[in-house]
Amino acid sequence: MRLKRFSLTLGAQIFKACADESRLRILSLIFNNGQMCITDLERVLDFTQAKTSRHVIYLKNSGILAHRRYDHWVFYSIKDEVAGIMKQIFQFLRKDGQLLKDQQVFETMKANRELAISRINFAQPVIR
Repeated sequence: MRLKRFSLTLGAQIFKACADESRLRILSLIFNNGQMCITDLERVLDFTQAKTSRHVIYLKNSGILAHRRYDHWVFYSIKDEVAGIMKQIFQFLRKDGQLLKDQQVFETMKANRELAISRINFAQPVIR
Protein backbone atom coordinates (compact mmCIF):
# COMPACT_ATOMS: atom_id res chain seq x y z
CA MET A 1 0.00 0.00 0.00
CA ARG A 2 1.40 3.37 -1.00
CA LEU A 3 0.65 6.62 0.77
CA LYS A 4 -2.25 8.25 -1.08
CA ARG A 5 -2.44 11.41 0.99
CA PHE A 6 0.29 12.94 3.04
CA SER A 7 -1.31 14.23 6.23
CA LEU A 8 0.18 16.83 8.52
CA THR A 9 0.17 14.36 11.43
CA LEU A 10 2.02 11.64 9.53
CA GLY A 11 4.42 14.19 8.06
CA ALA A 12 5.22 15.55 11.51
CA GLN A 13 5.87 12.02 12.84
CA ILE A 14 8.20 11.20 9.95
CA PHE A 15 10.11 14.47 10.14
CA LYS A 16 10.48 14.23 13.93
CA ALA A 17 11.80 10.68 13.54
CA CYS A 18 14.27 11.85 10.88
CA ALA A 19 15.46 14.78 13.01
CA ASP A 20 17.95 12.56 14.84
CA GLU A 21 21.27 11.55 13.21
CA SER A 22 21.28 8.10 14.83
CA ARG A 23 17.78 7.35 13.57
CA LEU A 24 18.71 8.52 10.07
CA ARG A 25 21.71 6.19 10.10
CA ILE A 26 19.47 3.28 11.16
CA LEU A 27 16.86 4.13 8.53
CA SER A 28 19.50 4.44 5.83
CA LEU A 29 20.84 0.95 6.51
CA ILE A 30 17.37 -0.56 6.58
CA PHE A 31 16.34 1.34 3.44
CA ASN A 32 19.44 0.31 1.50
CA ASN A 33 19.45 -3.33 2.61
CA GLY A 34 15.77 -4.18 2.79
CA GLN A 35 15.68 -5.35 6.38
CA MET A 36 17.89 -5.56 9.44
CA CYS A 37 17.78 -6.79 13.00
CA ILE A 38 18.89 -4.85 16.07
CA THR A 39 22.01 -6.97 16.62
CA ASP A 40 23.24 -6.23 13.10
CA LEU A 41 22.47 -2.53 13.46
CA GLU A 42 24.42 -2.47 16.74
CA ARG A 43 27.46 -4.07 15.16
CA VAL A 44 27.50 -1.95 12.00
CA LEU A 45 26.87 1.37 13.75
CA ASP A 46 28.86 0.52 16.92
CA PHE A 47 25.87 1.50 19.07
CA THR A 48 24.90 -0.06 22.39
CA GLN A 49 21.93 -2.41 22.50
CA ALA A 50 19.95 0.11 24.58
CA LYS A 51 20.59 2.99 22.17
CA THR A 52 19.76 0.90 19.12
CA SER A 53 16.58 -0.51 20.65
CA ARG A 54 15.39 2.91 21.83
CA HIS A 55 15.77 4.41 18.34
CA VAL A 56 14.23 1.42 16.54
CA ILE A 57 11.22 1.50 18.87
CA TYR A 58 10.84 5.24 18.20
CA LEU A 59 10.88 4.58 14.44
CA LYS A 60 8.41 1.72 14.78
CA ASN A 61 6.05 3.84 16.90
CA SER A 62 6.33 6.66 14.35
CA GLY A 63 4.84 4.39 11.71
CA ILE A 64 8.00 4.11 9.61
CA LEU A 65 9.15 0.57 10.40
CA ALA A 66 7.43 -2.77 10.09
CA HIS A 67 8.78 -5.86 11.82
CA ARG A 68 8.69 -9.63 11.57
CA ARG A 69 10.10 -12.36 13.76
CA TYR A 70 12.41 -15.07 12.42
CA ASP A 71 13.73 -17.57 14.99
CA HIS A 72 15.10 -15.41 17.81
CA TRP A 73 15.61 -12.31 15.65
CA VAL A 74 13.21 -9.50 14.83
CA PHE A 75 13.83 -7.95 11.43
CA TYR A 76 12.77 -4.39 10.68
CA SER A 77 11.93 -2.96 7.28
CA ILE A 78 10.52 0.28 5.89
CA LYS A 79 6.72 0.19 5.67
CA ASP A 80 5.39 0.32 2.13
CA GLU A 81 3.20 3.28 3.05
CA VAL A 82 6.22 5.51 3.69
CA ALA A 83 8.71 4.01 1.23
CA GLY A 84 8.19 6.86 -1.25
CA ILE A 85 9.05 9.63 1.18
CA MET A 86 11.98 7.63 2.57
CA LYS A 87 13.28 7.21 -0.97
CA GLN A 88 13.13 10.98 -1.47
CA ILE A 89 14.87 11.67 1.84
CA PHE A 90 17.70 9.25 1.08
CA GLN A 91 17.99 10.48 -2.49
CA PHE A 92 18.77 13.87 -0.98
CA LEU A 93 21.30 12.32 1.47
CA ARG A 94 22.82 9.77 -0.96
CA LYS A 95 26.33 11.30 -0.87
CA ASP A 96 26.55 11.85 2.88
CA GLY A 97 29.94 10.59 4.07
CA GLN A 98 28.70 8.96 7.28
CA LEU A 99 25.87 7.11 5.55
CA LEU A 100 28.25 5.88 2.84
CA LYS A 101 30.70 4.69 5.52
CA ASP A 102 27.90 2.86 7.38
CA GLN A 103 26.90 1.06 4.18
CA GLN A 104 30.51 0.11 3.48
CA VAL A 105 30.88 -1.34 7.01
CA PHE A 106 27.64 -3.28 6.47
CA GLU A 107 28.85 -4.71 3.16
CA THR A 108 32.21 -5.73 4.64
CA MET A 109 30.61 -7.39 7.67
CA LYS A 110 28.04 -9.16 5.48
CA ALA A 111 30.75 -10.42 3.10
CA ASN A 112 32.65 -11.77 6.11
CA ARG A 113 29.43 -13.45 7.33
CA GLU A 114 29.56 -11.54 10.62
CA LEU A 115 25.90 -10.51 10.59
CA ALA A 116 22.73 -12.40 11.48
CA ILE A 117 21.28 -11.61 8.05
CA SER A 118 24.17 -13.62 6.52
CA ARG A 119 23.17 -16.72 8.48
CA ILE A 120 19.55 -16.76 7.37
CA ASN A 121 18.14 -18.18 4.17
CA PHE A 122 15.26 -15.95 3.13
CA ALA A 123 14.75 -13.44 0.36
CA GLN A 124 15.81 -9.92 1.21
CA PRO A 125 13.84 -7.31 -0.75
CA VAL A 126 15.67 -4.08 -1.37
CA ILE A 127 13.65 -0.87 -1.85
CA ARG A 128 15.28 1.63 -4.15
